[in-house]
Amino acid sequence: MERTVTVRTPESVAFHYELAGLGSRFLAVTCDLIIQSFVAFALFFIVVLIIPSVGDLPKSFGLNASQLASFFVALAVLVAFVIFFGYFIAFEALWNGQTPGKRLLGIRVVRDGGYPIDTGSSVLRNLIRIVEAALGYVPSAISVLLSSQNKRLGDYAAGTIVVRDRAFEVTSPQTWLQGDSVPDLPPIAAAQTLSAQEWALVDRYVERRASLPPAVAAATATRIAAMLRPKLGADASSLSDDAVLMRLFASRR
Repeated sequence: MERTVTVRTPESVAFHYELAGLGSRFLAVTCDLIIQSFVAFALFFIVVLIIPSVGDLPKSFGLNASQLASFFVALAVLVAFVIFFGYFIAFEALWNGQTPGKRLLGIRVVRDGGYPIDTGSSVLRNLIRIVEAALGYVPSAISVLLSSQNKRLGDYAAGTIVVRDRAFEVTSPQTWLQGDSVPDLPPIAAAQTLSAQEWALVDRYVERRASLPPAVAAATATRIAAMLRPKLGADASSLSDDAVLMRLFASRR
């Protein structure tokens, strides 16, 4: 049975997300582990090829066999951490909540409020992953099965959920604006970098801006634009928050 979660914004807009189940999350992690293992094997193979060419170079730095062994152990631990945990942090931060495995399975990590995951949340949920992985992900599986929002322990710690990356229903008590009420504006070049969730926020704001009290509209525009500006670059730097969202909306027309 599919589980869904409803997130309500302060402006009374309800977003309905379909939660990713244990099966899709397990397959996504499996795909990621295959990629990570391939990278680790490739690096190991490269090191094996390089070591003979190093020769007596360590001795020129005053390193004996014991020190050299300690160095390689420390380096191996660091590389393993980067490959098997930094991988998740980097991709979730740069790919808006997705890793290659999650993208293949069509799922994505978002924050509890429905907003895109930030770097801090990604770091926290993946630090917890270290403990979960050490226990064979058994606590993760139990947590997902028992949680009403399919959360593993890292999701509880970071305040995140994993949802299916597809169009989702949005309900609002307000009347949508007619399309001809949106002025013709030049689009923002980087608009294609936005995710489906981010586009939904832009669309809902523009559709409702005329019916919101000015103070509420301004606060809403500021909150949404602040999340999007890092992706939009110079095109948005000189625009007001409202203008950023209006020009993004124009890019969709």
